[in-house]
Amino acid sequence: MAVEVRDVPEAKRYEARVDGESTVAGVAQYIRTAELVAFVHTEVGAEYEGRGVGSALVRTALDEARAANLRVLATCPFFAGWISRHPDYQDLLYQSRSNVSD
Repeated sequence: MAVEVRDVPEAKRYEARVDGESTVAGVAQYIRTAELVAFVHTEVGAEYEGRGVGSALVRTALDEARAANLRVLATCPFFAGWISRHPDYQDLLYQSRSNVSD
């Protein structure tokens, strides 16, 4: 099974399709700024669960963030969990530089 993932900036999401089908198998929604991309929601169709669609979405999105020199804010639990299991992507995580304290 081949999963194709592409960025659809006008929809602010990545879309995954399986084996050249026109049906969207999964999406990863994001908010992008000049310095970071926040992944806010990931959803995979029930018929595609457990087939690597979610992982393909995350890997492609993170590889593109790295190539664009963007930090990643993983507010989506799926993205956060995936990154925690793949240490080679943890360097992308956004770290607040604020020194403000209460």
